[in-house]
Formats: sequence, C-alpha cells, structure tokens
Amino acid sequence: MPGPSNQSAQSDDGTRELIQWGGSMLGAGVLATILLFTVLGGVTHTGASTNAGWFAVIVALTCIPFGGMLLTLGLAKWLRNRRLARKA
Repeated sequence: MPGPSNQSAQSDDGTRELIQWGGSMLGAGVLATILLFTVLGGVTHTGASTNAGWFAVIVALTCIPFGGMLLTLGLAKWLRNRRLARKA
C-alpha cells in the first residue's frame, strides 16, 4: 500500500495551524500588555497595581514568548514549503 503523496503530505503538515495559533497567542499577549498599562492600573517598581493587572502580567509573559515561537516555526515551515514547491 503506497503512502500519502508528497503534495497531500505538504498541504496538511500543520503550517496553517502553527501560524494561526502563534498569531493568536502573540496577539493575546500584546492585548494583555496594552490592557495592563491602560486599563488595569499600570505597573510600579514593585509590580502590577491590581489583581487583574497581575493576571495580565502572567498572560503576557506566557503568550508573547510561546506565541512568538509558534509563529516563527509556522513561518519557517511556510517558507520551506514554498521553496520545496518551487523546486518541484
């Protein structure tokens, strides 16, 4: 029984999902940072001013790095797939 064709394997390798979720997570982290500084009381030298501010700090410090890594991986895979498609 032959394996999946090269074209179908490339079209369903998770690149689209990596870019979508990476961008969404990065956007959530940036939104949390903006809300922290504008709506949720800001930050002092000892940290956030409110409990919601601390939650925004946690969300931002989790989503920005992880979302950035997912988005970077997705873009790298997209560029690789594009290069392989041009060779074929």
